[in-house]
Amino acid sequence: MDAATPAPAASSRHPSAILSDLKEAARKRVPTYEERIDALDRLQAALVARKDAIVRAVAADFGHRSKHETLMGDILPVLGAIQHTKTHLRDWMEPEDRETDWVHFPSTSKVIHQPLGVVGIIAPWNYPLQLTLSPLVGAVAAGNRSMIKPSELAPRSADVLRDVVGDAFAADWVAVVTGGQEVAETFAALPFDHLIFTGSTRVGKLVMRAASDNLVPVTLELGGKSPAIVGRDYDAGTAASRIMCGKTFNAGQTCIAPDYALVPTDARGSFVEGCRAAVTRMYPTLAGNPDYSGIASDAHYERLRALVDDARSQGAEVVELDPANEKPGADATARKIAPTLLLGVTDSMHCMQDEIFGPLLPIVTYAGIDQAIAHVNARPRPLALYYFGHSEAETNRVLTETLSGGVTINDTLLHIMQNDLPYGGVGASGMGKYHSREGFLALSHQKSVFRQSWIRARGLLVPPYRATADRLLRFLLGA
Repeated sequence: MDAATPAPAASSRHPSAILSDLKEAARKRVPTYEERIDALDRLQAALVARKDAIVRAVAADFGHRSKHETLMGDILPVLGAIQHTKTHLRDWMEPEDRETDWVHFPSTSKVIHQPLGVVGIIAPWNYPLQLTLSPLVGAVAAGNRSMIKPSELAPRSADVLRDVVGDAFAADWVAVVTGGQEVAETFAALPFDHLIFTGSTRVGKLVMRAASDNLVPVTLELGGKSPAIVGRDYDAGTAASRIMCGKTFNAGQTCIAPDYALVPTDARGSFVEGCRAAVTRMYPTLAGNPDYSGIASDAHYERLRALVDDARSQGAEVVELDPANEKPGADATARKIAPTLLLGVTDSMHCMQDEIFGPLLPIVTYAGIDQAIAHVNARPRPLALYYFGHSEAETNRVLTETLSGGVTINDTLLHIMQNDLPYGGVGASGMGKYHSREGFLALSHQKSVFRQSWIRARGLLVPPYRATADRLLRFLLGA
């Protein structure tokens, strides 16, 4: 399968016609191991060759996006996934020998992995390359064709994504379909063999409902309110520094960003000062700082401002961490919001009900670890959870008594960078995985194969039944 750039007019065709072509290609032949590795090599080369174009495109979509955050957040994770997949793909593709019931000895049982067919990928705007190409790596590894719908909120990123895909894949292997909400709704309702969606819980419900009409299995990566729990035995200043690092990366527009902090009551002051010190160290200025990203759209900017106004109107103390006193939020055209702490928050405030997806950090105090765990468990399952503590006993309590998609201990975000760990949500934060071997398996059909031997033991249990069958059944039933 040689790479060939898709026709420029591909998006002008109806998505159902594009899917039909991909399904026909999938029926004709399955990519070999060598072809899959070659495709991953081409994808890797295309990403590296177009990295500067990717940085420019994402920055243009955001208004401003840190170059380093695009390299670290959109490109490096995909390159890591490609390398990890290439290292392990041969083992993943090997048939798995399974135990055969002794009654059928010497027959054999095994599981073989086959491509599902065509995988649909609906991508978000916040990491427009990573959250498109990481699931694509799994789809290619499993031998599938793929059809991608990038977010219409990141049109320049979608253009460069099309170029990357065109460099790496033939038109009958991966297709990119662009367009607005109407196209997205049509896309979600197509009869894919599997559909991967990354985005909000609200839209995820709509996608799952649309897919259900065709019984299309879905992988949903939905986010949610991911808590960061600071243990009583952990230095509050150190925890604050690491939490703010995760909270301000991409200006908080990360599905696994720490959404709110649970801090011991007597450590709140130290934690606030630690947050202030961390922001001053990382971002001594905000307004013109190339390292501090902007908010991706006017709508999201206004939504975040409204969350702050709502919290303030209900009695929360608002602490803006603005080291140079620039008031970046005063210039709405720049769409930069200072890292902001919200103290004294209550459940009635929107910031404690909705995923924040920005550089706002509500701080909730707790008296003991039982209260912190109860707080987490009283809410929908988060995509990520962060715990800071030295006590193994308390760490194990948090791990075993809470349920979340993934966990990083004593830091934030980094579990998603471990290429051999599965990634995905649970409950309201999603379902399914698409990283590592779990992603390969999710996008493969595990076919059960039983091979009968020349000795057919079951022949004793077919009509006409005789005394031998009676004796064998009595033995098998323990009578």
